[in-house]
Amino acid sequence: DCVIGNPPYIQLQKMGADADSLQKMNYETYERTGDIYCLFYEMGMKLLKPGALLSFITSNKWMRAGYGEPLRKHLSSKYNPTLLIDFANNKIFDSATVLVNILSLEKCSNQGHTLSCSVEDGFDVSKLSDYVQTHAVSSSFYASESWSILSDIERSIKAKIEAVGTPLKEWDIQINYGIKTGFNDAFIIDSVKRNEILNACHSEDERQRTAEIIRPILRGRDIKRYGYEFAGQYIIATFPSRQYNIDDYPALKEFLLSFGIERLEQTGKEYIIDGEKVKARKKTNNKWFETQDSISYWDEFSKPKIVWGNLNTRGSYAMAPENMFINAPACMIVPGCQYLLAMLNSKVADYYIRNLGVVRNGGFFEYKPMFVEQIPVPLPREEVVASIEDVLNSDVSDRLKDKRLEEIIESMFDFTEPEIAYLRNQ
Repeated sequence: DCVIGNPPYIQLQKMGADADSLQKMNYETYERTGDIYCLFYEMGMKLLKPGALLSFITSNKWMRAGYGEPLRKHLSSKYNPTLLIDFANNKIFDSATVLVNILSLEKCSNQGHTLSCSVEDGFDVSKLSDYVQTHAVSSSFYASESWSILSDIERSIKAKIEAVGTPLKEWDIQINYGIKTGFNDAFIIDSVKRNEILNACHSEDERQRTAEIIRPILRGRDIKRYGYEFAGQYIIATFPSRQYNIDDYPALKEFLLSFGIERLEQTGKEYIIDGEKVKARKKTNNKWFETQDSISYWDEFSKPKIVWGNLNTRGSYAMAPENMFINAPACMIVPGCQYLLAMLNSKVADYYIRNLGVVRNGGFFEYKPMFVEQIPVPLPREEVVASIEDVLNSDVSDRLKDKRLEEIIESMFDFTEPEIAYLRNQ
């Protein structure tokens, strides 16, 4: 007749052989990067008789995370979500740091009406029933897309953004992560070490070749809103797609080997060296001196680009010059321009993207490419581009620039005064 519970939260990728066994059981909600509680939803609903009810309290990540897509699709296409309470940033369990929600489902077709409530920070959990009655809205969840609980004004804002804008994935741009080396201690060096390697070269030809392969790089922490602070960090850019011969770079080879070839090789093996366990980089087909990822898009780094750190309390995008590299998990858009930079840094874009993914404790959000590519941005019009560039290139204070840019961008979406006030207060 009913299933009520608090399933365990265990990442499937940490379960080893048990995860492999679960995958063979053909769960529709199985996702290797996901969590076992997703499978409990599927099995719980399967056990119910028609018209019966299930109610779980689980992590709320499934609502927006990529691994929750199969679960969202499964539940909305087969069953009727009747109640969804998202506790957002409120910590409900003293013994667990996970952020949670309550979802109730009926074993019948989706009726398109889910009583939904997103709980504000600092609420009194003992008054949950009263809170839901006074704050709940009706939502419809029919797809694998993120499940966001929106008020009437939030729905209106979202609809206007989508009506005017074109998702960035439909633009003629490339959105990529930065470089993943698999071993930053060896492949990312400071200017002192760079000079040591160059001074160890045996000829001017070798020095020039080696200097060409050691490129300046920005980390996520170096990237600020509308700017960056270069920290004198460099990457040894031995990308597999470039097919370098390490013997052409003797000084560089000697430096890399100082870390031990067992640590650098890409086999996933473990070794015991001088009594200590040493783990190689994950298994790939790349050579020991190459970066972990092939970086087939290496030539994109030679172009002007928009860059941003992966984890931030608000969108903080900046322009980076030609031949500046980016370290993962920082990301980039190529080609970059001032118009798109201003749009991404706006409250409109930040409001939209933060409804796509999970906001962590402290208000931190992961600005992953999978979310950024969904942001609807109006295609550039000459007069709007000119206005934005004039503001960005003006000598006024940053605060005044922000104010003027927000006004230009807000005017593109036909927002009402209450909607503008709502966005500005986010």
